[in-house]
Amino acid sequence: MNELLIRYRKTITDGIQASPAEQLLGIKPVAIDPGQVLFEMEATKSHSNPQGTLNGGITSTLADIAMGVAFGTTLQPGESFTTIELKINFLKPVWSGKIRAEAKVMKKGKTVGFIDCRVFDENQSLVAFATSTCMILRGDKAKGR
Repeated sequence: MNELLIRYRKTITDGIQASPAEQLLGIKPVAIDPGQVLFEMEATKSHSNPQGTLNGGITSTLADIAMGVAFGTTLQPGESFTTIELKINFLKPVWSGKIRAEAKVMKKGKTVGFIDCRVFDENQSLVAFATSTCMILRGDKAKGR
């Protein structure tokens, strides 16, 4: 079984520490399957921009983590990846409350994958839509990643 999939399942079931970025922002995995994940976070005043709404960079980070983990769960031993493109559309503001990112690998080729992510507020309303293109790294390019 994929190492990233195993690690995140343990994060969910055993409370194993998530990545430093996830800890800093309060992002938590909720569900994980190969190629598909659900992450949540509690948007608070500390995540707000000068207008008082959730900072777009924080929303982007939530989506980026979800999409990266979704893609990472599809890799073979010895493979890693890097994001080569990230795009997000913000559809409505969020002031506070739980938001969730649902990411799914839409297409995985030999070198490149395409992932999408929908971010919802606690009322199940779509607040952002993101896509990511990731490149698979092998051999020396995957070492240390």
